[in-house]
Amino acid sequence: MFNIERWQEIFEAIRKNKLRTFLTGLSVASGIFILVILLAIGQGMSNGVAKEFENDATNRISVWTNVTSVEYKGLNPGRIIEMDNRDYEMAVNKNSEKIELKSGVYSRWGQLTTYKKESGSYRVEGVRGDYQFLENETLVVGRYINQNDLDSFEKNAVIGNQVYLDLFLGKEALGEYIDIAGIKFKVVGVYTDPGGEREETRIFIPLTTAQRVYNAGDKLRSLAFTLQKHDKYEDALAASEAFSAELEADLKAKHTIAPNDERAVNVNNTLENAKRFYDLNNMIRWFFWGVGICTIIAGIVGVSNIMLIIVKERTKEIGIRKAIGAQPWSIIGMILHESIFVTAIAGFVGLIFSLILLQLVGPFIETDYIRNPSVDFSVAITTVIILVVAGAVAGFFPAYRAANIKPIEALRDE
Repeated sequence: MFNIERWQEIFEAIRKNKLRTFLTGLSVASGIFILVILLAIGQGMSNGVAKEFENDATNRISVWTNVTSVEYKGLNPGRIIEMDNRDYEMAVNKNSEKIELKSGVYSRWGQLTTYKKESGSYRVEGVRGDYQFLENETLVVGRYINQNDLDSFEKNAVIGNQVYLDLFLGKEALGEYIDIAGIKFKVVGVYTDPGGEREETRIFIPLTTAQRVYNAGDKLRSLAFTLQKHDKYEDALAASEAFSAELEADLKAKHTIAPNDERAVNVNNTLENAKRFYDLNNMIRWFFWGVGICTIIAGIVGVSNIMLIIVKERTKEIGIRKAIGAQPWSIIGMILHESIFVTAIAGFVGLIFSLILLQLVGPFIETDYIRNPSVDFSVAITTVIILVVAGAVAGFFPAYRAANIKPIEALRDE
């Protein structure tokens, strides 16, 4: 433990080398500051990725088709592939025990929609009732599309909150009729979406009604599914990957598409995407740790050099201590105390400044990729441990050298 004399010795050593100590302390403080800021940015990136995947169901699998790019069985590339209700039924019937939520989708973009004197152009999507949860939408008022709407080809519509604000200007919307491309639809619900305004400029109508009013027959633009929940992420990912691969193979076989054609059938698996993002984010965070540690190492080298200078300047004092019976461990302890003190004070200054900056600025940072960068308590504890270890490492070699000074040689030192 420190006593008054030891504190006096530390402050005296710092006073004699105040410029070197200041510069070295600045290096350590900046190292901790940079490390904490980088780790906070890494956490902010994790927050940003998590926010992006909140927009839809976390284990959603979406399928849509394009044109073929490979010749297959005498059929030329460039064929337009269109899915229909039979594709949806094939997927559902074959995987009924695996699927939790499901919907086919028929979409039309830029549909002029009017209510009294107000109008706007919105995307209209024909869906099934599960689509509310596939899109992670929350109803503000009213209800969503139900099975009766599908069976009876009802002209009912669920509008996004932004559509509601544009057309109804905050007034009552339930039970009112909107005109979509010349066809009257009754508003039965208003929803909000985690994706914000961009996702709330859509109108949902029954899938069967959309196919009928747009003369689409039984055509579908896309399919959307979620699978039954698993207790472990690894099991959920494996099941999702297997389902995606099997569904893609079935659709290619049904539509006579080459197995190696990567354009004709597109499968988007949010679990796979999330894994890629989180793996990349973890790599970036480890890189940040490396940059921060390297910066701290530069500070440690500076502290070690300072302690070597102090040992050199106090050679005669150390010789006298050893001559009157001081043990090597007490000499080592004296130097280590000074090294840890300098490192800890400088490091805590860097830590406090970084935390204050994050507290003031962090909550206001909200981009697509970084949201509210911050550090938790465990990271703060980790940096404190790093400070102590850094101080000990910085002082060890000078302390070891001091402990091995021979008293007779030290007393001769000028």
